[in-house]
Amino acid sequence: MTKHTPGSPVEPTIETPQETADRIAGVSGKGRPTPTRKEREALNKRPLVPGDRKEAKQAARAKLAESREKARLGLAAGDERYLPAKDRGPQKRWVRDYVDARFNVGEFLIPVMFVVIILTFIPQPEVQVYGMLALWAFFIIALADCVFLGFTIRRKLRAKFGEDKVERGVRWYAGMRALQLRPLRLPKPQVKRGDYPA
Repeated sequence: MTKHTPGSPVEPTIETPQETADRIAGVSGKGRPTPTRKEREALNKRPLVPGDRKEAKQAARAKLAESREKARLGLAAGDERYLPAKDRGPQKRWVRDYVDARFNVGEFLIPVMFVVIILTFIPQPEVQVYGMLALWAFFIIALADCVFLGFTIRRKLRAKFGEDKVERGVRWYAGMRALQLRPLRLPKPQVKRGDYPA
């Protein structure tokens, strides 16, 4: 074996049989070859695709289900971190509490519509006509109640938050919540009936 250094002539060197055996076996002074930089970097890298794809997919699904359940519970509890933009803010929370504390005519609209649908299966035209008239009368009363609620909400918000600081759309927000059945509202009601916010 020959060793060559830059700027010097090539000089033959004699390698001992032990050095030759160690060189062929790849043994150095540490008992193992020194890893190259490329080999060290390869050890630090993690594969983008895990070895067990099925297990990784199940873990990802479990994590997603856990985060969704956490978001669902947060939304139901009225946690601001999990609320959509239309439900955020102190004014919207106050409106929800006021609507939930109030007896709203519109929250019984869906049950009344269900009863009228059943009445339409009765073969007597008079029953069907009276059922439809009752539904329209109830709808008008519920609509009038929502309009009254909207004006009341806006007046109380002006008194609480300031004349020019009332958010837009609070009357519509209150009316839409008032038309929903109490158990189906999201976020869930946080106050009892009659427990109006200050």
